[in-house]
Amino acid sequence: MSMGWSWYVIALVVLNIAGCVWLLWFTARRRPGDPKPTDTSHVWDGDLTEYNKPLPRWWINGFYLTIVFGVGYLVWYGGLGGLKGYSGWTSDKEYAADKAGEDAKLNAAFARYAGKPIDAIARDPHAVAIGHSIFTNTCSGCHGSSAKGAIGYPNLTDDIWHWGGTPDRILETVLDGREGVMPEWGKVLTGMGGENAVDYVASYVQSFADPKGLENNFMAAQGKSLYEGVCVACHGADGKGNPAMGAPNLTDDYWLYGGSKAQLVQTIANGRHGVMPAHRALLGETRARLVAAYVWSLSNGPAQVAAK
Repeated sequence: MSMGWSWYVIALVVLNIAGCVWLLWFTARRRPGDPKPTDTSHVWDGDLTEYNKPLPRWWINGFYLTIVFGVGYLVWYGGLGGLKGYSGWTSDKEYAADKAGEDAKLNAAFARYAGKPIDAIARDPHAVAIGHSIFTNTCSGCHGSSAKGAIGYPNLTDDIWHWGGTPDRILETVLDGREGVMPEWGKVLTGMGGENAVDYVASYVQSFADPKGLENNFMAAQGKSLYEGVCVACHGADGKGNPAMGAPNLTDDYWLYGGSKAQLVQTIANGRHGVMPAHRALLGETRARLVAAYVWSLSNGPAQVAAK
């Protein structure tokens, strides 16, 4: 806060305190010529009379003490613009101290899992339960409470992993995030193969699920050369993708953004941009390990986890 604004706030505070003191002083005493308390001329039902009496002295003094307390509070804790109080207290310092105390409690609770392998943590039901709780609070907004994801958000309960599903790769994803970019290929493909080029490539991609059908599919056959000229660098000649780049396998039946012809055309023509935020700063490494262990356990059943 600039000093100009500080002086503005100080002036408002001083005027308000002075106004309260003056109001108490002005209304707390009777002056010569004031009507008597019984002279208000407001009478109801013959014997109910309105009085006009000052507040009791103890009540007035209580108000004065409140004002004195308020002034002392401002001096001790601050409240006059950007001027710090005599104690040096600030809300930032109190928050930092409280956070440090709570972080120490969390670190003590999670210390037994620090640096422990993900598959080893996954064999501890209590650790998996903690990881589930952290997942619910942190990750369910995108992946859902069941971790089954949605359009644009991966399903974490199957065995399909665009960036790799090993324990270390999952931990890396949680800690440092991922950014998957599918470029816009609409103009490029149109320049290479005409206005139907995107449709051709989409048809060829769909034919990965039924390679025999390629022989009788004119559009897919036209898309093969276009695919090999543009898409093969990331997805491979066989369409199986590349986990090191986050390029998905196009031969299975899982589609992050939908596998219909229209959805594939949109993906190829306009591209996609998916971001998994990094959680290292938010969770720290140990809590990230617990989340990663929970996620890894979803696609590795109890028997598989116990055997690994």
